[in-house]
Amino acid sequence: MITTELKNELQTRIASAITNREAAVDVMKAFQAHYGWLTDEAVVEAAGLLGLSPLQVEELATFYEMIYRRPVGQQVIHVCDSISCWAMGGETLLGHLSGVLGIKPGETTPDGLFTLLPCCCLGNCGEAPTLMIGDTICGRVTVENASKIVTPLLF
Repeated sequence: MITTELKNELQTRIASAITNREAAVDVMKAFQAHYGWLTDEAVVEAAGLLGLSPLQVEELATFYEMIYRRPVGQQVIHVCDSISCWAMGGETLLGHLSGVLGIKPGETTPDGLFTLLPCCCLGNCGEAPTLMIGDTICGRVTVENASKIVTPLLF
């Protein structure tokens, strides 16, 4: 269950939206921040707040790749695999990070610290290849500076 304070905050956000669906992503992100991922219970809670069915919330949740419907690590590393990033070495970057972390794309490290996810676009095409750790976007990432970005997080 979310806190009363968070519930009130979300109800205010929903009330200020033109439609409840407009507020759905913000609500799902808040539940995700609270639980670490959007649990089945959180889908039901979000649906109740939004006045939507759990199926409607589920449909929205599975559309957005930054909404996690399964547990993720404390740090989620997204590597853009759009055509721009791919052309500039994004696939090599993803493979390198996979090796550094010892996991395949889509997996979480055994200690639960990192999840490595490819994503369709981070909107930073002019700075390709791009990765995002948490909410921080890093552009023009090479194999060399990827290690400098990720290694401090390992300790």
